[in-house]
Amino acid sequence: MTPALLLGHVLGLIAPAVGVALVLWLGLRLRRAGRFGRGTQLAVLATAGVLVLLAGLIAFGRDGKVATYAALVLAQGSLAWWLRGR
Repeated sequence: MTPALLLGHVLGLIAPAVGVALVLWLGLRLRRAGRFGRGTQLAVLATAGVLVLLAGLIAFGRDGKVATYAALVLAQGSLAWWLRGR
């Protein structure tokens, strides 16, 4: 596997986590809410999403399982709720 192909596979793996993190982060920004700074919120959401996707890859032995994506949305949604604060 060439480095370019490896990079494409890695980016394809983390793309859903980053996409969901961006949508949730924009929602947090629209409400002007949050416990941390803008960059920190996005980094925390994206990191949590990537970790969930890696756990799903390890647990199921492959990428793209619906259960992994459900866990991704649940984990990032819960984290965004917590980051929103009151």
